[in-house]
Amino acid sequence: MTQQVPSTEPELAGVRNFRDVGGLPTVDGRRVRYGVLFRSGHLAHATEEDAAFLASLGLHTIFDFRNAADQKLEGPDVELPGVRNVNLPLSDPADGAEFWKMVREGDLDQLRGILADGKGAARMIASYRTIVKERTAEHSRVLRALAEDSVPALMHCAAGKDRAGISVAVTLLALGVEREAIVADYLESNAKHRRYKVRRSGSADTAYTPEVMELLSPLFDARAEYLEAAFETIEETWGGVDAYLEQGLGLSPASRDRLRERLLD
Repeated sequence: MTQQVPSTEPELAGVRNFRDVGGLPTVDGRRVRYGVLFRSGHLAHATEEDAAFLASLGLHTIFDFRNAADQKLEGPDVELPGVRNVNLPLSDPADGAEFWKMVREGDLDQLRGILADGKGAARMIASYRTIVKERTAEHSRVLRALAEDSVPALMHCAAGKDRAGISVAVTLLALGVEREAIVADYLESNAKHRRYKVRRSGSADTAYTPEVMELLSPLFDARAEYLEAAFETIEETWGGVDAYLEQGLGLSPASRDRLRERLLD
């Protein structure tokens, strides 16, 4: 059984999907330490109270996986005193701009053409596979930084679900966390208070119809099949997690040991 996040977890006013990843069990009986690895959606809309709470965490580094299109849409992260901000885009900015234009302005026919009949879920699965295969340099940088000095750390993207979800999952794989616990943590992003607030142009009676929201749902759901596709890609491409970490990410056994010592009880 996975250990639940403490009930004192805050509900931040302007930051979605925040949580401490602490408490997750490893296959060798250890647990992720509380207070060293956090995840969330973007911090651009953080209130003063949110910023004060985030500052109280003693963060060393914030990893922002958003691209230029995301940042233009929502704005830069709130500045926290003494915290290093590292921007590592995990998707192409042009794709980001096209994606948000579809989400915000796409009419029903366009959404049907792009997302209906399983195409939305297929798009997400393909995206997860691509990030695992093509963003090894970025994930290598994250893990090396965590192993050296960058904890406590917060990882986020726009919604805190996909790019941050994959990056957190990669980190947890390197720590030896149980696969079921990694998936369970990922699926926490489906909680109502965590979900990304979809904004659409137009009047409420046409922009947010049940069919529109159903078409968009694969893009904003956390689905186990998405993360499993990432795991499958690791197996298919490198033959397993250990080879992925060593060959794909260039993480030496010594660096992995340091990572585990920094992040595990």
